[in-house]
Amino acid sequence: MYMGHSIPTGRQRLATLLRAAGDVISIGDAAEALQLVRSDASKLLSRWATQGWLRRVGPGLYVPAALETLANQHVLEDPWVLVPALFDPAYVGGRTAAEHWDLTEQIFNDIMVMTARPVREKSQQRHGANFTLKHIEDEKLFGTTNVWRAHTKVQLSDVHRTIIDMLDDPSVGSGIRQVADCLQTYLRRSDRDDQQLIAYAHKLKNGAVFKRLGFLIEGDPSAGELAAECRHRLSKGNAKLDPALDCTRLVTRWRLWVPSYWKVSERE
Repeated sequence: MYMGHSIPTGRQRLATLLRAAGDVISIGDAAEALQLVRSDASKLLSRWATQGWLRRVGPGLYVPAALETLANQHVLEDPWVLVPALFDPAYVGGRTAAEHWDLTEQIFNDIMVMTARPVREKSQQRHGANFTLKHIEDEKLFGTTNVWRAHTKVQLSDVHRTIIDMLDDPSVGSGIRQVADCLQTYLRRSDRDDQQLIAYAHKLKNGAVFKRLGFLIEGDPSAGELAAECRHRLSKGNAKLDPALDCTRLVTRWRLWVPSYWKVSERE
């Protein structure tokens, strides 16, 4: 199966595995591609990692490394491909999705991942990439779309869910000012869908979303009906515009605490 004279047998086996596997290689992939029992496949992957051909990115999970010597172009250039293997059930969202959907011109040095797996460390570095994780419940895994990155299908929040996620938790959008800018960009998009925003916000069951959304779009001539929809759905109690900020001024009509320096419409 691994005949040839120009390339050593070990490298031929590795090349066979890389052709058969996806961007992230599991023990099962190696066992199937090389016709090995799992224990032998596990030892082989570990040995290749020690030799520098593979890099371990999780329990039983590896990615190619230093493959230029194999004349193989299967090199990990897009860390998004790690998301399904490391964090599923999960999707790329927040500020990373905002960048993908051209809601912002900001470039972020991390990948924001919403995952239903338990999160022990919110910030993780894998294969040279920085991941920021937020735990969400299984029932909140909705409003996503599939995108192909290299040979891997990755879940990504659609543009509407991206906005709602950032309103639900401004920290995933890098703070409320960044979220407000993304929202203004969204309101001018041709694929804007106010009813989808309302539906997603309702499904998240966080009343603060409607308060933040209504407050931020108040006064925008194109969003009068959407603001009215938010007002009809205001829950009891007061929320903060951004929990990370010192919010000392109460805007009673939106039941929202905002920073003292934030511009607020004088209409009551």
